[in-house]
Amino acid sequence: MHTQSRIPKLQDATFDGALLWFSEMQCGKLLFHPEDDPDDIIRISSGERMFSTDEASELRFVLNELDEKLGHEKVIEAAYPIFMKAFGNPLDA
Repeated sequence: MHTQSRIPKLQDATFDGALLWFSEMQCGKLLFHPEDDPDDIIRISSGERMFSTDEASELRFVLNELDEKLGHEKVIEAAYPIFMKAFGNPLDA
């Protein structure tokens, strides 16, 4: 049986596409820092891994694609406003 992935599809490997993807990850309560290995992310509430092995592979694929197209610093820059909003610190427009 094949289950549907919780990882949103990357629509476009552009800066705006990365912003959308990180936002969709946040909406799904799956946001994590792109410099962390998805295999190492543990839910504090349960002590269980946040992502399955297949999901971690899928996340690495997406992040590698973004790194190749945008460069590592731009990927971090795209994640930044999503993290700020998630932590209750929205950026000024």
